[in-house]
Amino acid sequence: MDTPQQTENIPAVKKLADSVVLKAVLIGGLTLLLLIPTVWIQSLIQERQQRQDEVIAEISDKWAGQQLLEGPVLLLPYKSMVGRRDTSGAITYKEVISTIHILPETLEITGSAATETLHRGIYDAVVYDADIKVSGRFSPLDLKKPGIDPAGILWNEAKVVIGLSDLKGLKNNPVIRLGSETYGVEPDFTSLKLFSHNLVILPDLGTVRNTGLDFSFDLDLKGSRQLSFLPLGKTTTVKLESQWNNPSFTGRYLPEERQVGQDGFTAAWTMPYFNRPYPQQWTGENTALQAEEKAASFGVEFLLPVDQYQKTMRSAKYAVLIILLTFAALFFSEFLGKRKVHPFQYLLIGAAMIIYYILLLSFSEQLDFNTAYLIASAATVILIGAFLAAILNKRSAAALAAILSTFYVFIFVLIQLQDLALLLGSVGLFLIVAVMMYFSAKMDWSRQLS
Repeated sequence: MDTPQQTENIPAVKKLADSVVLKAVLIGGLTLLLLIPTVWIQSLIQERQQRQDEVIAEISDKWAGQQLLEGPVLLLPYKSMVGRRDTSGAITYKEVISTIHILPETLEITGSAATETLHRGIYDAVVYDADIKVSGRFSPLDLKKPGIDPAGILWNEAKVVIGLSDLKGLKNNPVIRLGSETYGVEPDFTSLKLFSHNLVILPDLGTVRNTGLDFSFDLDLKGSRQLSFLPLGKTTTVKLESQWNNPSFTGRYLPEERQVGQDGFTAAWTMPYFNRPYPQQWTGENTALQAEEKAASFGVEFLLPVDQYQKTMRSAKYAVLIILLTFAALFFSEFLGKRKVHPFQYLLIGAAMIIYYILLLSFSEQLDFNTAYLIASAATVILIGAFLAAILNKRSAAALAAILSTFYVFIFVLIQLQDLALLLGSVGLFLIVAVMMYFSAKMDWSRQLS
C-alpha cells in the first residue's frame, strides 16, 4: 500500500517526466549517442576506398605502374689531379676520376596514349599503352666553366642514361640513335643513382668527341593512371594526345595548349631551362635529378569519373546535422501537436538515419552515385514517414517526411557543388536556425507535454 508521501511524489515525477526542457535534454543526449555510429560509418567508407586503392594497385602492379620518363643524360668521366697537403706541408698529387653530367640542349617528346579500363570485381583501373618518340641534341661542351682539361675526358667510357619509373612497362627492346650510330639499351644494375630506375647506353664517342650529338629513340610503353615527364632540355617540348576524355594535368607545369573533348585530349608543354630546379651540367654527385623527380615533373593523370566514396564521405559528415534537425522538427511537432513520442522511438528514427549511409555506400558501389542517393533517401524517408504515421497523425507524419526530404535534397545539392558549397550551406543553416527560433518563441517551455 502506498504511503501518503509516495502518493505525493507521483505527480512530481510525472511532471518531471513530461517536462519540455527534460525532453530537449534527452534528445540532445540521443544525438550525442548517435555520434558513435557516424564515426564508424566514416571509417567504413575509408575502408572501402582503401580497398579500391589496393585493387587498383594490384592491377597496376601486374600491368605496369605510373610512368615517369626522364632523360637522356650524358655522363662523361674525366681525370684530374687533386693535391693534398700533409702534416709537413708537402703537397702530393693524386689522379682521381670524376663525372660531369650534361643535359640536352633541346628535348622534344611526342606521345600518343591508348587507354583501356580493366575490371576486377566492382572496381576499375585505367591503364594505357603509349607510343613515345624522343629526340634532341647535346651541344658541344663548355669545359671552361667547370675547369676541366679536355685531354682528361674519357670519351670511350661515356654513358647515356634514361630514367623510367617502371621498367616492366617496356614492350620492346629500345634502341637509341646517337649521331650516325645506333646502340642498344640495357638496364643498369650498378650503383648508379641518377634516376630511380636507369637504362644505360654505352656509346663509343672517341671519334665524335666534343662536336655536338643528335639523339633519338622510340618507346612502346605500358603504364597505368599517370604518365609524366621530367624537363631535362635547355628547351623542352612535349606533345601528348589520347582518346581519354577525362584527363587531369598534374605536376609543376600546366600545358600551354590543351583541348579536351568527348573524343579525347591533346596537350602541349614548352619550357625553357630557367624554370627547372637543377643546372644544365654539374660534376660530382649524380643524385641531383632523383631528388627533383616529383618536384619538377609534369604530365597527365587518366582519371576515372568515379567519386562515390568522396561524395558519400561528404554526405556522412553532415549526418549529425541531419539527425539533430530531424529530431528538432519532431520535437516541435510533438509539442505543437500535443502527441508524445517516446525517447526510444527517437532512437529508432536515429538508427534508420544511420543505416541510410550504409545503404548509400553499398548502392553507390553498384550504381552511379545520384541513383544510389535517390534510392537510399527515398527508402529512409518512406520508412520514417510510415513509422511516424503510426505514432502521430498522418498530417504531421507527412509534414515531417517532407522536411526530411528537404534536408536530403539540401545535402545533395551541397555535395554536388565545389566553390559555392560553403556559401549555400551557411545561408541554408541560417534559414533553418531562423525557423527554429520562430517556433521556439511560440512555445511555453514551462508547459507539460501531456
